[in-house]
Amino acid sequence: MKKLPAIFAFFVLSFHAFAQENLSYQKPPQAILELVDAPLAPLADVDSKGENVVLLYRDAYKSIEELSESEMRLAGLRINPKTSIASRTNYYSNLEVKKATDKESRKVVGLPANPRLTNFRWSPSEKLLAFTHTTADGVEVWMLDVEGASAKRLTGATVNAVLGNPIVWFKDNSALLVKMIPARRQSLIDAAEEVPSGPVVSVSDGEKAQNRTYQDLLKSPTDEHNFEQLVFSEINKVDLQGKKSNWLPAGMYDDVEFSPNGVYVMASLLKRPFSYLVPYYRFPSETNIYDTEGKLVQKVLEVSLTEVLPKGFMAVREGKRSMAWRTDKPATLVWVEALDGGDPEKEVTYRDEVFQLEAPFTGEAKSLLKTKNRYRYIQWGDEKTAVAHDYWWNNRNTKSYLFNPSDKSVEPRVISDRNYQDNYNDPGNFVTRRNEFNEYVLAIDKNHLFLLGDGYSDKGQFPFVDKLNLETLDKERLYQSAYQDKKETLYWAIDIKKGEILTRIESPYEYPNYYIRNIKNKKALIPLTSFENPFKSLQDVHKEVITYKREDGLELEGTLYLPIGYDKEKKEKMPMILWAYPREFKDKSSASQNTTNPNEFIYPYYGSPVYWVTQGYVVLDDAAFPIVGEGDEEPNDTFRKQLVANAKAAIDAVDEFGYIDTEKVAVGGHSYGAFMVANLLSHSDLFAAGIARSGAYNRTLTPFGFQSEERNYWESPETYYDMSPFMHADKMKAPLLLIHGLEDNNSGTYPLQSERYFNALKGLGATARLVMLPKESHGYRARESILHILWEQDQWLDKYVKNKNKEIISEAGGTE
Repeated sequence: MKKLPAIFAFFVLSFHAFAQENLSYQKPPQAILELVDAPLAPLADVDSKGENVVLLYRDAYKSIEELSESEMRLAGLRINPKTSIASRTNYYSNLEVKKATDKESRKVVGLPANPRLTNFRWSPSEKLLAFTHTTADGVEVWMLDVEGASAKRLTGATVNAVLGNPIVWFKDNSALLVKMIPARRQSLIDAAEEVPSGPVVSVSDGEKAQNRTYQDLLKSPTDEHNFEQLVFSEINKVDLQGKKSNWLPAGMYDDVEFSPNGVYVMASLLKRPFSYLVPYYRFPSETNIYDTEGKLVQKVLEVSLTEVLPKGFMAVREGKRSMAWRTDKPATLVWVEALDGGDPEKEVTYRDEVFQLEAPFTGEAKSLLKTKNRYRYIQWGDEKTAVAHDYWWNNRNTKSYLFNPSDKSVEPRVISDRNYQDNYNDPGNFVTRRNEFNEYVLAIDKNHLFLLGDGYSDKGQFPFVDKLNLETLDKERLYQSAYQDKKETLYWAIDIKKGEILTRIESPYEYPNYYIRNIKNKKALIPLTSFENPFKSLQDVHKEVITYKREDGLELEGTLYLPIGYDKEKKEKMPMILWAYPREFKDKSSASQNTTNPNEFIYPYYGSPVYWVTQGYVVLDDAAFPIVGEGDEEPNDTFRKQLVANAKAAIDAVDEFGYIDTEKVAVGGHSYGAFMVANLLSHSDLFAAGIARSGAYNRTLTPFGFQSEERNYWESPETYYDMSPFMHADKMKAPLLLIHGLEDNNSGTYPLQSERYFNALKGLGATARLVMLPKESHGYRARESILHILWEQDQWLDKYVKNKNKEIISEAGGTE
């Protein structure tokens, strides 16, 4: 055996001698870099009539400087205290407008320098578009004249955009209600400089409070003070010339919404006492009705602090909830109340009851409907027609009820009763239209409703338009997409009576573009956009959806990509990356359905494994990883066994084509997908290496449930133990790359999860690397971070997958 060259041996020894690397941000190979930096096509915001299109341009990523701006994390919010807006807001950098029939768009004049635009709100007439612009010092309100393609500023940088929607249009298009920073806002306290006056004490009085593992909660009186000051706003009326007047005094306002007729305003606001156990949306609140002058008409709802709920995903608080305006009435409130005390473990005939109360909101509430499952929402039509929807997590059931809101003696009819994970039998979504109040209601034509469906089937995806007879409940198919080589998405009906549908059409190599389709007279598609494919280097990549079976007969699927330039005839054995995310089901039928369209555009977003087709890898993306628990069995009772079975079936399926070297397969995933990766590397020998991003690995740190697991740790400790990769770190069989954002705010995926897991792996001698990304949350946003993780992943794959077991050649030609 020859000795290693001295310099190489020194490098190897040095690599293992240090626990950390002082590494600057790196960049991936040029082919990947070019895909990352490809300019994005704008988003298209189309008005309800399909006449005007506003194009919104944005950068794909933020900079690390932007993510490094001031941030306070309070009660589940992340706030920039200098600008009074969410610290991680997505901004648009330019606007253009066009008529639907115009080929070219027009630049908008008058926009601010260095635009950071968001909170777009169409006026009721849809002639104007209000939005906010974030400056270095605060948030301003701006307005776009769509016809004139011109913008102007309406307010100074004093808008409070921290909580809820900061902009609401008056129904007559004459003015806006805007949340503004109150003059009474007190200075914020720097917690690091504050001298404590005593300890922070939490108390349990014997009542169960089984809450998820929330992050960014309040922790001290200082946090309470800062939260209150940052969410305090006063509501001003701002006219179209920018004239401002006081409308409501300072309060912690959340939602603000006009009644359909514009005569009343419903506003909800938070109240004390705050909590250190739950986020802001479970703090006390009250909801009031005001007139158009800002005078109080009636308090309609008061909610206490909700720290304690019954056990289960379907648990809700008692009392009025989901209060909203009835969209087909001038000014009628609607809400729901639990009939089971909010406790899903109680056996009752009906779970919820829906009520309404007409203006002036002082009379007796009228019962409209009872639902068998937990209430979701109602779509209003007219005096005699409405459709209510409910759902129940435990059996994945959802029901839709056709009912007469004017006559409770007419028994509601169940028009859909199905497993909501059953995509093949999804009836679609009801078509709506704008009524005289500019509110969306059911589109009713000659006693018919209409549905737009995704059209998944065992033969492929073919979106459709159906007509439903309200008397017989019979359906007639008006249109079904016939594309075999493209994907069509039916977005919404512009005018169902005329047959005009806004649709989007794409193919693997054609960027998605928008059209108006007429399903009645079969006119040619009217194009609204003509975006070019920015990822031209991928246009010759082979893509197909493959189907295969698990060992128990369950049908699975995945999207297979072959490396650029791969010769299918020669069938050279290439390394492969398998990327997946586990999903729980209560029946095998739903779990086996194929919902992947092979004609979807190839879009390499930051977390995609598709980049590696440029580096000689086969990629199996979005591989189906169902975890099924039928009847009394919970999906997680056999989680590990099903994970391994899914993975083996996927590898075997691609291996049958002759494309891959099964000794050189990597597995990757994000969040729950990272949890999957760690389990697969511990409990199988199928993979050469793994990539796990932003995961959770020790389920005892999330003891009151996680993902789709309702049982707490003490009810099923064996489940928490068996599923936790941390508990099986001694079984790690392959090199694992761990990546995590240092500022992860997702429930359960604290950065501590990756740090502790890496320490366990290191202590047990496993091959692992931990990369902690400064300033990043659960998903990654800064360009510098994105490029670096792509570099890390490429280096890891190159070393442990593509070049696995590669012999080290000495200077003398021998081998080690």
